[in-house]
Amino acid sequence: MSVTEAGRSTAEARRAAILRHAVPVFARSGYHATPVTEIADAAGISQAYVFRLFGSKLGLFTATLDRCFGLIEQALREGAEKAPGAPASQVLAAMGDSYAELIADRDLLMLQVHAQSAADVPEVRECMRRGYASAVTLVHELSGGTREQVRYFMAMGLMCHLITALDLDGVDEPWALTLTSGMTVHGRRADG
Repeated sequence: MSVTEAGRSTAEARRAAILRHAVPVFARSGYHATPVTEIADAAGISQAYVFRLFGSKLGLFTATLDRCFGLIEQALREGAEKAPGAPASQVLAAMGDSYAELIADRDLLMLQVHAQSAADVPEVRECMRRGYASAVTLVHELSGGTREQVRYFMAMGLMCHLITALDLDGVDEPWALTLTSGMTVHGRRADG
């Protein structure tokens, strides 16, 4: 390995490590309220090095979102692999279960919630659009589902966000049971 390749490899490994640390930090306080120093401290590196690798706080946030959407796509693929050759409805159900398990990690969920609240920033909005475009396209391709099936799948994913963010699977009241009935949350199906 050449010196240039070693430096590039080290920088790529550092970028990945910073992004792993950035997810929970941004998940706590979002884009606007999170100082880059907090992420640098969590990663054990200097703020200057974070800026060297990502250019700006905005570059770091959008790279963190890209990582989040990459994890979402990985979960969707793993779900689809659990239902080979099955009808679209079964593939979508398996993909939904895998996604529900993924967002049981509240950090990934809250990162997405905070990103939606920062969608007034054009670069964040565009990053979210790219991520959703890729996810919707992937769901359609892997499941073979119709537009209506994919739209319903995505809507249920957003319902999972609401249920998980508000811990509704633990609320034993009629209104909450209406929302949670039949949904997979934290890797288990709610009976409601």
